[in-house]
Amino acid sequence: MDERIREHADVLVDWSARIESGDDVVVSVAEGAHDLAVAVAAALGERGANVVTTYASDEVSRAYLRAHPGDFDVADPELALYERADAVLFLGGGRNTFATADVDGETRQAAARANRPVREARLATDWVSTVHPTRSLAQQAGMSFEAYREFVYDAILRDWEALAGEMARLKRILDDGSEVRLVSADTDLTMSIEGRTAVNSAASVAYDSHNLPSGEVFTAPYDPEGVVRFDVPMTISGARVRDVTLRFEGGEVVDFDAAAGAEAIADILDTDGGARRLGELGIGMNRGIDRVTDNILFDEKMGDTVHLALGRAYEACLPAGEPGNDSAVHVDLITDMSEESRLEVDGEVVQRNGRFRWEEGSAPE
Repeated sequence: MDERIREHADVLVDWSARIESGDDVVVSVAEGAHDLAVAVAAALGERGANVVTTYASDEVSRAYLRAHPGDFDVADPELALYERADAVLFLGGGRNTFATADVDGETRQAAARANRPVREARLATDWVSTVHPTRSLAQQAGMSFEAYREFVYDAILRDWEALAGEMARLKRILDDGSEVRLVSADTDLTMSIEGRTAVNSAASVAYDSHNLPSGEVFTAPYDPEGVVRFDVPMTISGARVRDVTLRFEGGEVVDFDAAAGAEAIADILDTDGGARRLGELGIGMNRGIDRVTDNILFDEKMGDTVHLALGRAYEACLPAGEPGNDSAVHVDLITDMSEESRLEVDGEVVQRNGRFRWEEGSAPE
């Protein structure tokens, strides 16, 4: 076994999920993540955790969704499993990244709404999502398998404490701020962040961070006004999506366009009322991620990018007792901020052309 797989497992179990002896842990294993699952199981065993493994296959999901008559119920056994768990580890890495491309949007929406209690139970645990490099993901990224493995481990096996210290600077700015403005050639969007708490997403539940790799600072914006164009291509629900433009008025999407994948965007927006509002503003700061790979787990953390999510807001960003935007979906869209762009907080430029004002080589204001 590649030693980096064991290092990946150790980072996941120790730094990210903070597993302790006696913890009840569910490990969800994708089709291509077997080697990582073996290493994770060994790490959990060494730490005295209790483990249940589940099988996560997009091809199995496709078969189920296409055969189902459409009136979905909550899966009570799955709900009970997550309600009893202390932590859930998602090990991604399937065989076909477009396996569910021919599942219709109405079926997806119905399944998402019915599955909501299960999803909420998972999110109430110390959950962490990561990915094992597979040939299908390498192909999706347009890379050789060997090059893709190097890319994945460069993003995951980092000095997370050092990166957390750098990201804390941006967190303080957002915590103290009231309004964010994004400006580029096709974007001019303002949104409120007053009263919200930014998350220093340093790949650990100790930071309210649940992705490995991570490397972003995110918050829960509201009342967006203006236009934003998402020029980073991506795959959403098995559909290729490119050059999405959203127009916000009164805090919600009133018009949209896309060069590709417009039907997928329409399906998302029609899920429920909250799907037309924003749940997240995320600012990528992981310089170990230096290219687009068509995998949201990596792409949204890339330096020089900003992403906005339609749908559900994360509780960690909200004041106590405030529900924030509520939806059955949380779908990220990414815009490149590396050229002719700026990110302002309360009128002050924090990032210009992808470089933060404290970084070496940042452009003058």
